[in-house]
Amino acid sequence: MSPADDRLRVVVVDDDVAVAAVHRGYVEQVPGFVVVAVVHRGAPVVDVVRRTGADLVLLDVHLPDMSGVQVLEQLRAQRLPVDVIAVTAAREVETVRGAMAGGVVHYLVKPFPLSTFTDRLQAYALHRRQLDRARDGGRPLDQGEVDRLLQARQRVLRGDRLPKGLSERTLELVATTLRRTGTGDGDVSASELAEECGLARVSARRYLEHLENVGLAEVRPRYGRAGRPENGYRWTG
Repeated sequence: MSPADDRLRVVVVDDDVAVAAVHRGYVEQVPGFVVVAVVHRGAPVVDVVRRTGADLVLLDVHLPDMSGVQVLEQLRAQRLPVDVIAVTAAREVETVRGAMAGGVVHYLVKPFPLSTFTDRLQAYALHRRQLDRARDGGRPLDQGEVDRLLQARQRVLRGDRLPKGLSERTLELVATTLRRTGTGDGDVSASELAEECGLARVSARRYLEHLENVGLAEVRPRYGRAGRPENGYRWTG
């Protein structure tokens, strides 16, 4: 992985070699992610995460030397800045409660299809980008910004999918363009954004409406402009 690689780094933890290979293959099919290590026991996880600078651990609960919940407790005790998605067949209430108390961003119950796995990783990636943008802003967050970040986290926990017909890649293009053109006192219409992004106006409007629905954009009427009335969209994320 090159120093400029901005993909999210993933450690796969599963005692079953074949299952770990499947999960690694799943990750490698999702743009924006790279597997940096595969581990089959719990004891090495903390050191592996520290050495690789991992962003995300896919953690099985049933490991030969300790439980995944214990691994999660060790990661939190070391205050490592890593997120965890539990990927396990364990469904016991106490296990789920322990994982939730440890702050897992999601709990995926095996077996699951690739589409479900992809949805969870894409939702997680979007949430991470929002957090990174907030951090890069270099200033304290106001209550509205904190609320939006918490809402985004809840969407990850629920495993929300993009509305049918929308793609993650185009959504990122629209969001990036809106951040550049619709900030401060400025705004951008669906027509203007469509031209900027090379999209059909109706497609641009659908993406803008989705950003509004998830709290990353706001819409306001444009008054005093000649021609057909239209709305302006402003980035709020």
